[in-house]
Amino acid sequence: MDDLKKLIREIPDYPKPGILFYDLTTLLKDGKGFHDLVDKLCDHYSGNHVDIVASIEARGFIFGPALAYRLGAGFVPVRKPKKLPWKTASVTYQLEYGTDQLEIHQDAVKQGQRVLICDDLLATGGTAAAAVTLVRQLGGDVVGAVFAVELSFLNGRSKLPGVDVFSPLQYAS
Repeated sequence: MDDLKKLIREIPDYPKPGILFYDLTTLLKDGKGFHDLVDKLCDHYSGNHVDIVASIEARGFIFGPALAYRLGAGFVPVRKPKKLPWKTASVTYQLEYGTDQLEIHQDAVKQGQRVLICDDLLATGGTAAAAVTLVRQLGGDVVGAVFAVELSFLNGRSKLPGVDVFSPLQYAS
């Protein structure tokens, strides 16, 4: 994992002072690094049947289709409001300061389908928890939540009780 972490650019004080931003674009542009990361993400779920990979806007869209392809699953986008062209289900969730909302097409997940939630990074867990809620509202069975990177010091996993969370690249501080 250290080889992959070396490919991630760390940008201090972005987007605001005191924040250390982990820029995955430097890993993504490295063909071997991107391939190895997708392999690691898929390997964890290769023994499980997955019907749908539901990825969270926007950087989750980078990994979700690759995982869906490798797992033989469909891909479903989870987006910010008013970005999807058909009838949607939505959930409002708490942010550190205020609220936000996610939407998914009402027919994106069928009752009992096995869904893997995917995003680039797990921080505080609010967005991922909202995606889990949406999938369950539609009758989906959440088989796990996968993230390229996890900021474990923010304890985002605690907002995903009962969900198998996997993130190969973890930062403890």
